[in-house]
Amino acid sequence: MLQNRISALDAVVGRRSVRRFLPTPVAKEQITTVLAAASRAPSGVNAQPWLVHVVTGAASERLSCAAMQAAQVGEIGLEYQYLPAIMQEPYLSRRRKLGHDLYALYGIGRDDRAARKNAMLRNFEFFGAPVGLFFTMEREMTLGSWLDMGMFMQNVMTVARTVGLETCPQQAWCDVGGVVHKELGIPENHILLSGMALGYVDPDAPENSLVTERVPVDEFATFHTG
Repeated sequence: MLQNRISALDAVVGRRSVRRFLPTPVAKEQITTVLAAASRAPSGVNAQPWLVHVVTGAASERLSCAAMQAAQVGEIGLEYQYLPAIMQEPYLSRRRKLGHDLYALYGIGRDDRAARKNAMLRNFEFFGAPVGLFFTMEREMTLGSWLDMGMFMQNVMTVARTVGLETCPQQAWCDVGGVVHKELGIPENHILLSGMALGYVDPDAPENSLVTERVPVDEFATFHTG
């Protein structure tokens, strides 16, 4: 049974993308608990399109090595287009603000491209987390199932916090989707939506102090009352 260490509100509001984890192992039972609870996410006609590949230990090390090599030589193969080719406002400013704040915590200067690349490559080491999760579904599924997958992944991130774990969703793995398919034996008729690091947060890492800004409710919500 899940231990209600924090409230649902705190689990959601306190969630952040952790970018440095402790090497402390995570028990398989904990991972199973998180995934089982997350599977209560709603899905159209109860299709439950989610498929999850869990990597730990030697499997994680092999995958990280292969992904790192591919990324360093530019062997990129996008699974799908995640962002528009040209970002408009206000999205562009939000993206730049995130990059500025994160690199400042890393101690990386604006023009230090080598250091920025190395920081990005840490995605392929799961930021030191002992567990990597990969979320896939059959390619024939359409937009409704993408919504279902998003709700399932959000459940994973929220439930993880109730058992003392943290996460970092990592769409960056889709840049080397071919490597992930090959190393994990994921069939080509399945699409990789995202990776995710799972583990115990390193409380002393400066980058883990980042709290991204959110616009107030009245900027994105319209109340119709009449």
